[in-house]
Amino acid sequence: MIHVVIDTNVLVSVLMAKSEHSTVIKVINAVRDGRLTPLYNDEILEEYKEVLSRPKFRFGSDVRNALIDCIRNKGLDAERVHFDEYMPDESDRVFYEIALSKDDAYLITGNAKHFPHTRIVVTPAEILKILD
Repeated sequence: MIHVVIDTNVLVSVLMAKSEHSTVIKVINAVRDGRLTPLYNDEILEEYKEVLSRPKFRFGSDVRNALIDCIRNKGLDAERVHFDEYMPDESDRVFYEIALSKDDAYLITGNAKHFPHTRIVVTPAEILKILD
């Protein structure tokens, strides 16, 4: 089992995906299949709800809620681990600190520049390679 924190931009990409064969859909399928176990806390779930509810995206509430429920039901509520170093994007600190809560965890993002350059920060394509 591989623990992952899924950045919000990945979920936006899931809901915008045009193909069932896209990388981000494969990541969510790995969550549904139990090959990836999401880590989250209330702050992350609230960000998911807020961002995915933005009018510019026009995501239906049923689809949006199903995606968030999948993460909650397949995942684990985790505690933040204090990280006292520079973050390129302070608003993403919670995602990185939750990823630090498990030794084997990864943070999946499409915006790696928002995080410290460490081995735990990966793209959706990279986590699929790790799974293989």
